[in-house]
Amino acid sequence: MPVQVVEVLVTGGKATPGPPLGPAIGPLGLNVKQVVDEINKKTKDFEGLAVPVKIIVKEDRSFEIEVGVPPVSALVKRELGIEKGAHKPKHETVGNLTMEQVIKIAKMKRKQMLAYTLKSAVKEVLGTCVSMGVTVEGKHPKEVIREIEEGKIEIPEEEGEE
Repeated sequence: MPVQVVEVLVTGGKATPGPPLGPAIGPLGLNVKQVVDEINKKTKDFEGLAVPVKIIVKEDRSFEIEVGVPPVSALVKRELGIEKGAHKPKHETVGNLTMEQVIKIAKMKRKQMLAYTLKSAVKEVLGTCVSMGVTVEGKHPKEVIREIEEGKIEIPEEEGEE
C-alpha cells in the first residue's frame, strides 16, 4: 500500500471515531482510537474551532498528523467570543478587535496565506473583518488599512522580512 493522505475537517480537541474520521481511516487498517487521540492532542489549542487535519498513512500502517490552522473568520470569532459574524456587515457591528489581536491572528495564519509580509497578512485579516462586521480599535477595517498604508499605523516586520 503506497502512502495515503486523508484530509478532514475536525472540531479542535473533539475529534471522534464517527464521521468524518472513522469512515475515512477505518478501511486503511489504522487503529482509529489512536488516530483520534493524536488528533485531539494536537488540536486542543483550537478547541471548538473547525481545524483542517491531514492524516498521512505510511506503508507500514504508521501515521503522521499534520494540523492546519482554522480559517481567519474562526480565529476572529474566537478572539471576540462570538458565534458568528454580522448578518449585514455594512450595517451592524458584532465586535471590536485590538490591533494586537489582528496581528496575533495574522501571525497564526501567515504560513497559509499568500502574503509575503506580516503587513500584508494583517491587511488580509482586516479584509475578513470587513466581511464579518468587526471593527478594529473602534474603526472600520478599511480605515485601518488606509492608516497602515499611510504609515500612521506601524506593523512590526518579522525576522527575515524586507
